[in-house]
Amino acid sequence: MSFIAQAITWINVVTNGLGSFLLAPVMVLDGWLSNTIVSAVAGVVLLIIFKYTSNQRAIGRVRDNIKAHMLALKLFKDSMSVTLQAQGQVFKGAFLLLVHAVRPMLVMIVPLALLLSQMGLWYQSRPLMVGEESVVAMKLSSDIEQPWPNVDVESMPGAEVTIGPVRVLSKREVYWKIKALQSGYHRITFQAGGKQVEKELAIGNEFMRVSAERPGWRWGDILLHPAEKPFSPDSVVQSISIDYPDRSSQFFGIPLWLVYFFVA
Repeated sequence: MSFIAQAITWINVVTNGLGSFLLAPVMVLDGWLSNTIVSAVAGVVLLIIFKYTSNQRAIGRVRDNIKAHMLALKLFKDSMSVTLQAQGQVFKGAFLLLVHAVRPMLVMIVPLALLLSQMGLWYQSRPLMVGEESVVAMKLSSDIEQPWPNVDVESMPGAEVTIGPVRVLSKREVYWKIKALQSGYHRITFQAGGKQVEKELAIGNEFMRVSAERPGWRWGDILLHPAEKPFSPDSVVQSISIDYPDRSSQFFGIPLWLVYFFVA
């Protein structure tokens, strides 16, 4: 798992650079329009990947077989035995098409997951507005044998602390309530156990890339929150998150932008 986390961390360095360049139109276009463009381009790329990673000859034979048995259903609809046999072959062909799709799907899932993690930085949450308040949460190492470190905010340009730090000893978490004061990207600097750690803060009314969490050394969190360097396994701090407002509504528990991406 440590190797996977390290690999995703290295990959994120590349995808963050590509994402900042390729998704730059998101900043100036309406959300639905930019999502449509990204979805359309991704669809073409995924079709190309499917073409060159799947067995097209085998898929062609299965499709021809399905067409033949569909024709048999029309020509011999008065024969119960032929109809049942043809229907069985159609279902068999549909299953074989799914089997032939497994390999390209396994290949496509990697670039698709990286793309969606980059899109999530733009579409999942919106930045704080000037005058708006939010909660910053810091998760400390879960090693109960370690003494409770001294934790505090050293500097917070663009915002101010209104409440905190509030320590939850049982969960080894520290919370602050902050108020946004100035638009732009800022760096919150913390002192934790004698070391400095930072977290990005986004404030503004325009479309901005938002990093809701600086993750710990867990490959799933690193994949979902790629913008900032993850904390090492031996770090006193294991994650820092900011409770940004959601940019889009939910559709049966799924972010609407994600549903729209797959539909488009």
